[in-house]
Amino acid sequence: MKMINMDIAIVGGGMVGLTLAAALKSSNLRIAIIEGNAPDSRFNILPDLRVSALNRAGENILKNIGAWNGVLSRRYSPYQKIIVWEQDSFASIEFDAIDLGQPNLGHIVENRVIQLSLFDKVKHQHNVTIFCPDKCASIMFSETKAWLTLDSGRVLTTKLVVGADGANSWVRTQLSIPLTHWDYGHSALVANIRTTQHHAGIARQIFTPDGPLAFLPLSDPHLCAIVWSQSPKLADLNCTMPSKSFNKALSVAFDFRLGFCSVEGERAVFPLKMRYARDFILDRVALIGDAAHTIHPLAGQGLNLGLLDATSLAQELIYLQEEGKDIGEKSKLRHFERWRKAEATQMIAVMQGLRDLFAGKNPTKKLIRGIGLMAAATLPGIKTQFIKRALGLSGDLPAFAKK
Repeated sequence: MKMINMDIAIVGGGMVGLTLAAALKSSNLRIAIIEGNAPDSRFNILPDLRVSALNRAGENILKNIGAWNGVLSRRYSPYQKIIVWEQDSFASIEFDAIDLGQPNLGHIVENRVIQLSLFDKVKHQHNVTIFCPDKCASIMFSETKAWLTLDSGRVLTTKLVVGADGANSWVRTQLSIPLTHWDYGHSALVANIRTTQHHAGIARQIFTPDGPLAFLPLSDPHLCAIVWSQSPKLADLNCTMPSKSFNKALSVAFDFRLGFCSVEGERAVFPLKMRYARDFILDRVALIGDAAHTIHPLAGQGLNLGLLDATSLAQELIYLQEEGKDIGEKSKLRHFERWRKAEATQMIAVMQGLRDLFAGKNPTKKLIRGIGLMAAATLPGIKTQFIKRALGLSGDLPAFAKK
């Protein structure tokens, strides 16, 4: 079997892996993408259940790598406000794009829309070869190269293997990279919900004693995607109960903020776990996206964090190539690892802090939450600083994430 010589082999052709490939278009690096399943380009009338909240940094990344028009030609929904409140409490806070001089606070986009937009871009890229459908069967290393054997029997040699293959990463498992992890004790119930009232382009989230419930506005003004974090037992119950009973329970849990709610299509449940790889890099290997870290979805930052990983790595690889340095050597990728570990740990800590803050029904804790939210809403600078960080308008950003 003839060896196929590449510079970078990206394992995983999802949103994060494809972003890395697209960000390397201007380089002369030879890139392989290995993906088991090509995304289906046919869409149903109802949006997919898996959606993401793209912040400004994520939007800038897709614009700068040429994939944003692919999103605009499909389905997307900008939102101008975020309203957060606690059930049975005076605690609430509101964020408005007008206050920041921004056109919106982000976009709700189906994951497959983003993947297809990136796939359309990358499949015509001069320095990319896509192996799809195909999967990795084995991996071996020498001092200067990695060998990947695929299920198809093809053998690739490469200077760097990038694990962009999700939370249950094959690459991470093959290298026995340890994980720090804990179970959030929650599952996320996701569904498409029709509301009697217009969502008005507002993302809403209520903290209930059972967990946070988010209503994310979709392109249909009366349709929202929900992410309802609950105990696994309750999530499974709500997923399987008759629609009439579910609709009533959901409307009550959401304080009837958008009138009566009715589920359309399927419901699904996903377990929520925090994962953090001990190493984001080894010799000849780098991990990005969910392969490196997963976080609670309550602030919708998971995908944005992964896109920043991908473009930060691209920025480092372009620099190393221009300097004539070995792109797969661990010591040369230390800066990338320190950079992305710092960002990931900060986000993990914030998500855990928010989750802990709003957990439980203790009256004293509830009062403290109310006072804290009111203070954040009224004290100068705090709210603006928080939303700028969430939007990706501040922090240590790669050039791809800037206008």
